[in-house]
Amino acid sequence: MGIFKRLKRIVTADLHDWIDKCEDPIRMTKQYLRELNEQIDNTQQALAQQFAIQQRYEMLIHRTEEIVKKRERQAKLAIEKEEEAIAKMALQEKISYEKKLETYKQQYNTLIEKTTYLNEQLKKLKEKYEELKIKHFDFIARAHAAKAITDVNTSLVSFNPEQILKGFERIEEHVRSLEAKAKASTYVYETQKTLSLPPVFHEEVEQELAKLKTAK
Repeated sequence: MGIFKRLKRIVTADLHDWIDKCEDPIRMTKQYLRELNEQIDNTQQALAQQFAIQQRYEMLIHRTEEIVKKRERQAKLAIEKEEEAIAKMALQEKISYEKKLETYKQQYNTLIEKTTYLNEQLKKLKEKYEELKIKHFDFIARAHAAKAITDVNTSLVSFNPEQILKGFERIEEHVRSLEAKAKASTYVYETQKTLSLPPVFHEEVEQELAKLKTAK
């Protein structure tokens, strides 16, 4: 029937060469699934045509069977009326349609076999598609995990503890400088604040002032 021609091309030995030459295996699996999905669509269309033809044969067989029965009734009726010529004509048509009916049934049975085979192949294609789709997602997950591990290992290899330590020491020195500047600015602020305040006369000063006033 030629309906599996593309699928056969994919699953042959050429597929191995295709995989070896493919630079992006994940992209290749997408293409593989895309072609397999197209094949499923084509098979479904072919199966739909088979069912349509099958229905036409069923109708044809049914009509032919009705004609055979009708001609038989006509022949019996003609015999009852002693119309032998008409009976022979009816029987001749009955035999002709019986032969056609046998041919139709044989063709119908062959069609059923092909339809059954095609339906089985469609089921296999769908099962294979679902199986490969799961593998495709598994490949993606494993590829991402492998890349992440590679990136982490690369970072660890390029990691230089001494250089990082020196960098932190420079940062600490800078922070200490900032803290010293902040402390100095606080001291200056407090000193200026004290000088700007009015003088505070303590009790001793008041006593000395009283003595001077008394001596005078």
